[in-house]
Amino acid sequence: MSVPPPLASLHTPAELEETLTFLGLYHRETGMPGRAARQQQIRRHGDLSLTTSELTHGARMAWRNSTRCVGRLPWATLEVRDLRHLTQAPQVFEALCHHLREALNGGRIRPLMSVFGPGVRIHNDQLIRYAGYRQPSGEIIGDPQNIALTEYVQQLGWRGGAGQAFDVLPLVIEAEGKVTLFELPAEAIHEVSITHPSCPALDALGLRWHALPVISNMTLEIGGQRFECAPFNGWYLQTEIAARNLADEARYNMLPAVAKALGLDTSRRRTLWLDRALLELNVAVLHSFDEAGIRLADHHSVTRQFQHFEELETRAGRPVKGKWSWLVPPLSPATTPVWHRSYDDAEIKPNFTVQRPAWAATQAACPFHASK
Repeated sequence: MSVPPPLASLHTPAELEETLTFLGLYHRETGMPGRAARQQQIRRHGDLSLTTSELTHGARMAWRNSTRCVGRLPWATLEVRDLRHLTQAPQVFEALCHHLREALNGGRIRPLMSVFGPGVRIHNDQLIRYAGYRQPSGEIIGDPQNIALTEYVQQLGWRGGAGQAFDVLPLVIEAEGKVTLFELPAEAIHEVSITHPSCPALDALGLRWHALPVISNMTLEIGGQRFECAPFNGWYLQTEIAARNLADEARYNMLPAVAKALGLDTSRRRTLWLDRALLELNVAVLHSFDEAGIRLADHHSVTRQFQHFEELETRAGRPVKGKWSWLVPPLSPATTPVWHRSYDDAEIKPNFTVQRPAWAATQAACPFHASK
């Protein structure tokens, strides 16, 4: 889609300056002609509607500038679907299902972003999330991180889910002032069963994880423009799944069960059973994704790729910004090159900003929930 929607008014001199700065970077980096005429147009009208080409390059720059992402090397390969003409919830949902299929690409996952029109927002923080059910006993079934999201969709009328550990939540799409629930079709949810190459007892735990991380709760900011619905994906790093999602005590907390499956001595932490269980869970996730033919990065490769990214950016005259605590992997960090470096964590635009959860805004306005 190359025809942009109606122009969006820029109200302040700062926003106008941000627009002109972005256009200067866009033309300089892409070599596209017409910079002076384009900037003159913006100065004359005080309005900006990005072309598809400008939107695409701006989205790529936002990925390049993402201080928390260690996998930025392929930033220039990001594909952007300009869907700003879509503003109705059913259309958006259909396009999101297409995004999931297209991005998965038969396991050869490719970076993809879908940018929708004004007034559209996805309330889920990722397109695929597992429910978290709080039990009367205090026990939690599923993903504790998603308890609030689960309760929110239940308040909106969701009665699905089997109360199991890996129930996929419906999508909550806000469009045209209305909020609608949509159940993802099974064929759009590609999951990988977690098995170990030499420990059948670990296989029996029944662990799994979805193949595609599509971030959907971040606002894309480019040249004074804000796109609240711009879901995007790369591919998983194995430590995200095996050292955080499945391992953290505040998430699935599977390390004690993994240690038991491995026959480890868990009588005291000094036996390093936590470390050994963590390592073998990472082995299992890498093994499982490889067996399933799904693209997955490992922490040694991706940190060395980040080192190459830094070299390329230095040659281009662009300083690399980064949050060290996010770039360093949670498994064997001292064995990776980023461990020994320091970074300026200043945020520059274009970039992404995290949206406040919709259910938090709802609860803040409700005295019955505000007291929780």
